[in-house]
Amino acid sequence: MSDLTFSLLPDAMQPLLNKFYRAHQNGMQAKTGDQMWVAKAGEIIGGLCLRPVAQDAGLWLTGLLVAPGMRRKGLASQLVNTACSQAGGSVWLFCHPSLAGFYSALGFAETEHLPQQLAERLNRYRRSKPLVALHRDGQPLACTG
Repeated sequence: MSDLTFSLLPDAMQPLLNKFYRAHQNGMQAKTGDQMWVAKAGEIIGGLCLRPVAQDAGLWLTGLLVAPGMRRKGLASQLVNTACSQAGGSVWLFCHPSLAGFYSALGFAETEHLPQQLAERLNRYRRSKPLVALHRDGQPLACTG
């Protein structure tokens, strides 16, 4: 994978990320205004979105997906670190409790102190599934590989 790159996808390329999500039977979708970050090795092999939170409260990480054949190679970690470090500011996310350790290794910490917009969304989501809220400040981390 010598041609592996991690980059911000231009807004005009949003359909490519959504096509990647659909190709992997995933219901996630990039939306207008999202920062769309991708891992590419010729084609998109991973992606995520950083969605602005109201009142400039940071960004909400959503839509993290790595192609099944490319998993367990550190791509998700590299993609998250690249996106969060270059985006600057606070980043929030929700995940299943079993994934909290993965995100903790990337500098995220559990929190119940959320911007109102995210607190309301988390309460709705928790009606149907167990989720934890995590937060990472805008400080870059050393590469975790």
